[in-house]
Amino acid sequence: QVHLAESGGGLVQAGGSLTLVCEASGNTDSIFSMGWYRQAPGKQRELVASIYRDTGGNPTYADSVKGRCTISIDNTQNEISLQMNSLKPEDTAVYYCHTYSFEARGLGHDYDTWGQGTQVTVSS
Repeated sequence: QVHLAESGGGLVQAGGSLTLVCEASGNTDSIFSMGWYRQAPGKQRELVASIYRDTGGNPTYADSVKGRCTISIDNTQNEISLQMNSLKPEDTAVYYCHTYSFEARGLGHDYDTWGQGTQVTVSS
């Protein structure tokens, strides 16, 4: 119902910058929040950053990236960007775009949508 297209992943030197972009399509009006998660091998998937779709408010960041990352949403409210600066090797992970959606069906139902993941590799 929601499709997520991710771009911007790749290889970057430590200390460099990278911008991840996620464009949502489909039933985008149902999306409440959008964000990025990441998962490194052997580690739990963790929230990197999230933002409210309607207002662009409540940007939330993992402690590990605070001060280094900025999440924003564009004027269409369908695309988020995650500007990542001062990247560290420990930022290496598969990054997944994520949306939380709510639809008024009966009592209502909510669901999560995940992108396919994009690899971010930070070289030392």
